[in-house]
Amino acid sequence: MVIALIGESCTGKSTLAGMLKEKLGALVFSGKDYLRLAKGEGDARQAFCTLLAAHMKPDAEPFIYVISEKEHLAFLPAGALRILVTAELPVIQERFARRTGGKLPPPLAAMLEKKHGMFDAEPHNLLIKSGEMSMDAACAAIMERIA
Repeated sequence: MVIALIGESCTGKSTLAGMLKEKLGALVFSGKDYLRLAKGEGDARQAFCTLLAAHMKPDAEPFIYVISEKEHLAFLPAGALRILVTAELPVIQERFARRTGGKLPPPLAAMLEKKHGMFDAEPHNLLIKSGEMSMDAACAAIMERIA
């Protein structure tokens, strides 16, 4: 099973991936981690798509792919479980500010505002609203979906 955690930065995708990895013993890739599969980008993409397809088989271990760039949605095989992880803009800004020493530089704030909602129209099987739901509850909702 391939589980895609899709959403903007600072919505809780990596936290959920860690929790799911612990519960499922899943392999986790994030963003461009696939580049480590081969020397050239084209070969790495092909190897990654092959890896994802192998994890769609019924007896395969779970595979979690954390996606924060729209271009990476193209890697997902048909039938992958798509989890959209969202948060309100102020929540994202506050979390990002913590990453940058407590202050959110204006250019970064503008970028976050511009990207906010970029995945909202993407097809998904489950919606997790970070900031409105605990990460434990979100993880439980995902586990229920895959049971």
